[in-house]
Amino acid sequence: MSRQLLINGELFDGDRRQPRCAVVIEDGAIASISAAAEAPADADETIDLDGLLLAPGLIDLQVNGGGGVLFNDAPSAESLQQIIAAHRAFGTTACLPTLISDDAAVMRRGIDAVSDAICQGVAGIIGIHLEGPHLNPERCGVHDAAHMRPLDDAAFELLCSLDEGHTLVTLAPETVEANQIRRLHAAGLLVFAGHSAASYEATRQAIDSGLKGFTHLYNAMRPLVSREPGIIGAALEDPDTYVGIIADGYHVHRATLAIAIRAKPKGKTILVTDAMPSVGSANEQFALNGELINVENGRCVTADGALAGSNIGMIDAVRYVSDNGIVDIDEALRMASSYPAAALGIDDSLGFVRPGYGANLIALDGDLNVVHSWIAGDGMEHG
Repeated sequence: MSRQLLINGELFDGDRRQPRCAVVIEDGAIASISAAAEAPADADETIDLDGLLLAPGLIDLQVNGGGGVLFNDAPSAESLQQIIAAHRAFGTTACLPTLISDDAAVMRRGIDAVSDAICQGVAGIIGIHLEGPHLNPERCGVHDAAHMRPLDDAAFELLCSLDEGHTLVTLAPETVEANQIRRLHAAGLLVFAGHSAASYEATRQAIDSGLKGFTHLYNAMRPLVSREPGIIGAALEDPDTYVGIIADGYHVHRATLAIAIRAKPKGKTILVTDAMPSVGSANEQFALNGELINVENGRCVTADGALAGSNIGMIDAVRYVSDNGIVDIDEALRMASSYPAAALGIDDSLGFVRPGYGANLIALDGDLNVVHSWIAGDGMEHG
């Protein structure tokens, strides 16, 4: 791979900003970082960023679809390439394609598709998010309750069957045994809770058993009330678990989002999209479980007005929390890059711009539009 020089950008490396930087990319990784005046002269390619903000590429843990493709409907390496291509224009350089509750055959095809994509080098696919089917039908949202089923031995083996990349599993703690969460955690899976009516006590037991986070906090969850904190109260109280939040202005009120960020220790709140096929597509209609979903005023909704995933990319979520004064731009970028990398245990290779790290980068203009992106050093211009 050629030696690339990115020069004259303002670097946000995940910790702090550096003006007028020079970043050298070699063999898909960050080779060096210096002031622009000290840039090496032997680059094969030089890109003048002309004041753009260079930042870590964004990492999305919950991507149902994009570019007109729903992962459940088209579980293949080719469809994953189309999905990540759509999201790359919104700053996503690594993601977990998300399979919502479905039958075992579709789950097997989805897992095989992710494994194939990783083996084929489909840039940006780093694992899978299995959102269900071990959820509470009382909190199914737009998931098909008919697909929800117990976590038996065959289901356990299926959840653990991805042989390449990372697996995130979302389950309802009240529908499984604590020892099953322990087994999943011991097998190396990242276990989150979601679509749940769990009590505070059941959630605490799950955390003690290896539960590490919560999927789209607040949504499809038993609400927090004064004498029954439930799953949300446990999530906000616990200092060690992560919470994913859909920051689109529809799923969660600005104030409710701010409360979660302030309640959790710094580094534990993650932006996710829960994106649907309409993201990066001119088509504002798609089918989900046989039901037509429309994009109306930026929302994906069923015929009766229920939310059905989101119509945002990751940079939209970053822009929402920063434009609404919830956090500053740098913290918003961390919530979309270094914090999800930490949740996956890959913050030693992604989520920061540091020598030796993978060259997953984005360059942003003053309105947080994505102008350039790089995945493992492979650059693309967006406009």
